[in-house]
Amino acid sequence: MTLRFDGRVAIVTGAGGGLGRQHALALAARGAAVVVNDLGGAVDGSGGAPAAAAAVVEEIRSAGGKAIASGASVTDFAAVQAMVAAALAEWGRVDILVNNAGILRDKSFAKMELADFRLVLDVHLMGAVHCTKAVWEAMRAQNYGRIVMTTSSSGLYGNFGQANYGAAKMALVGLMQTLSIEGAKHDIRVNCLAPTAATRMTEKLMPEAVLRLLEPGAVTPGLLALVAEDAPTRAILCAGAGSFERAYVTLTQGIHLGHDDDTPEQVALHCDAIGDRIGETVPESGAAQGTLEIDKAMRAHR
Repeated sequence: MTLRFDGRVAIVTGAGGGLGRQHALALAARGAAVVVNDLGGAVDGSGGAPAAAAAVVEEIRSAGGKAIASGASVTDFAAVQAMVAAALAEWGRVDILVNNAGILRDKSFAKMELADFRLVLDVHLMGAVHCTKAVWEAMRAQNYGRIVMTTSSSGLYGNFGQANYGAAKMALVGLMQTLSIEGAKHDIRVNCLAPTAATRMTEKLMPEAVLRLLEPGAVTPGLLALVAEDAPTRAILCAGAGSFERAYVTLTQGIHLGHDDDTPEQVALHCDAIGDRIGETVPESGAAQGTLEIDKAMRAHR
């Protein structure tokens, strides 16, 4: 089986370099027409120039592929809508959206300005919301869509100095969980990719030998699987250095302690039992928590 994307149209944000560039090149090499989106700014989000996106488009066209450039900022919904309209005008559909654009404003929470917190949320979270909203109706109308949110281990598990980045990245998991449910009847599959890669955003954080192992291209096979016709949905795929893992948001079975005057003390006393992972589940929706709790309460009062 070879994954092909002939006849598919993809939008990849933040595709002027790093991971996004690799994603765009790989999709184009396998037959997709690609909108290469990149504001062309610095790692912290400042500045902007169209050269980066244009260079990737030239790479794709030189190899015989189809691509157009977009310099839209994902924080500007009107600009994002115009980008999607251009894709529809050029090729008549949008099948794949890769929400990859991002910036860093790293500092410890004690030293972080709220403006830096808000901007990182605006780019990562609202940028993905804007792009997804802009393609959603087209995907519903054609009964087909593949959307990937770029999350991070910093969001899933935490990382010093990245409260803003981690909050935004975990928020994308929540967005994915609900959109995968809402998109299911229209075959819109929504997943998360958590990459470990050497990019402009990570090059100062790791030694040279490690950076060589973490080439961005080693993540892209996971991305291709998440946007293929037979892609899963609601997956959190972790990828780096040629290795691939799955992350899950789980729910333990817990215990019923009632609602009495000493229940706070009982919760504190039974923390280990509440957190026992034997029999934990991966809920299909948020309703699972309430269902589990009501079931335990009803059994306790029989």
